Formats: sequence, C-alpha cells, structure tokens
Amino acid sequence: MSNSAPPAFEAILSAPAAFEQIRTKSGCGGPGAEPPVSGRGGAGRKARRRRHAPAPENAPTPKRTLALKSDKGAAILEFTGFLPTLLLIGLACIQLGLVGYTFSQAGSAARAAARAASLEQNADAAGRAAMSDWLADGASISAPPGATTVTATVEVDIPELIPFVDMGWTATRTVTMPMDD
Repeated sequence: MSNSAPPAFEAILSAPAAFEQIRTKSGCGGPGAEPPVSGRGGAGRKARRRRHAPAPENAPTPKRTLALKSDKGAAILEFTGFLPTLLLIGLACIQLGLVGYTFSQAGSAARAAARAASLEQNADAAGRAAMSDWLADGASISAPPGATTVTATVEVDIPELIPFVDMGWTATRTVTMPMDD
C-alpha cells in the first residue's frame, strides 16, 4: 500500500494552489493588493471603482432623500388599513361557529322533545332542558302527538355577533319518534 492519495484526490488537494496561480496571473493580486488601473486581465469592478478622499470630520452627513423619508411608518398604515378586513374575517369565522352550534342545540332539543312527547311527558320542558339557557329563551318547540308517531319541531333564532344587524336567521330541526305504548 502506498501513502499517496488517489489521482482524483490529488487534483482536489492541489486546487488552492491552482487558484492562487490564476489569481496572480489575472491581475487580481492577493489580499490587500491594489488592483490594476488599466488593462483587461479580469480586474472586474475593483479596477473601475473610483477612490474618494475621506470626508473631513466636521463635514455634514448627507440627508436622506424625501422618497426614503416617506417610507417611515408605512407598515403601521398598511396594518391599520388591513385591520378592519382582518376583524371582519374573524367575526365571520366566529359567526359560522355560532351557526353550527345553534343547529346542534336545535337537533338535541328536537330529539329530547320528541322522546318526551312519545312518553306522554312535557315536550316543551324537555326540549328547553336539552339546550343552552341562552339559546332556549328564543326557541319555539312544538311536538303534537300523532296516532303512532310524534314529530317534534324546534326553531331557534341564531344570534348575530354584529350589533344592530338583524339577519333573521333561524335553525330548524325536526325529529320523528314512535309513540311508546
């Protein structure tokens, strides 16, 4: 076995030296070297950059232009403009959840009222007991018994989150159960 690296690795290990040769031949020089002022030799931007004398210590600092000053506070203005839209989307999501909850409560009340009416008990009280108190106040429950079945219908007003806006939405659920003998 030999201690030398395979040929592919030798090219990789000698790469830094090859790059140094290319850099010195192209005129870029090493770290801290001045770039050539004329000639093409790959000098790039460094050769074309002008060198300015440093500003005196008491020289006034350049003022920001009017275009840059107008950006100050733009983020808060954009947020303030977007905030009503964001609040409206949030209220719509909460209202949608409230609609779903009201329909669920109406279904529970209709099942309880139909079961109570099939047992010849007070269907209105059973339906209101199955609902949340704040929804039961505005609910109408009807469960007229039939010959073999009882059909309970519960209608609940869906509360609105936005005050002074009456959408008139109601959740209605109907359940039919057989009469218990």
